Amino acid sequence: MTGGAFVPPIAQAEAPPNVDIAVQAAQAYHDTGAYQHDFDAIVQRAQQDVERERLYVKNPAIVLDIDETTLSNWPAMKANHLGYVSEGACDHLPKGPCGEDAWEERAEAPAFAETQALIKQAQAHNVAVFFVTGRSEKFRRATEENLHKEGISGWKHLYMRAIGDHQPAAAYKTPLRAEIEQQGYTILANLGDQESDLNGGHALHRYRLPNPYYYIP
Repeated sequence: MTGGAFVPPIAQAEAPPNVDIAVQAAQAYHDTGAYQHDFDAIVQRAQQDVERERLYVKNPAIVLDIDETTLSNWPAMKANHLGYVSEGACDHLPKGPCGEDAWEERAEAPAFAETQALIKQAQAHNVAVFFVTGRSEKFRRATEENLHKEGISGWKHLYMRAIGDHQPAAAYKTPLRAEIEQQGYTILANLGDQESDLNGGHALHRYRLPNPYYYIP
């Protein structure tokens, strides 16, 4: 060989992506504003579709997830460095740890402005708003309080998991959308941040919001 010193190839195992690098990338996606930009673009598309199509159906409705669709859990996720902390207190924000149950009880999750606008637009034009969330029924008071704090009210129904229900999200949520249809509503838009929020049909349009931070089957 000529030129510089020989650099032998690195011998290494094929492994999943480095978790620390993935966390840094997900944090940067949020902090650069790219996450909010992508989120807003999807909700704005839903707004346009609902506004256009509400005139052509009877009893139009929209269905929204709560977490990372209507309310943001970013303060807790950031405190936990995007890790999952199920139990324990959440008393030292912006520092962690912050237990998920305690965070939900605080009723302090900020609402997404574009989702607020979608809800207000829908309600102003007699489009019914339904929430279908994977949150447990034991957090109903805190969730309703949180929504009201953020200026969200007037929804038709907030569906929550029965206490102790651990079935997959799609198996729980799909029948509830079918139930809404059976009440005579046409679901124009179903918005969620997980595939499991949207699988199973029972909506004319489905909108997947970005969420690289956690996965719910």
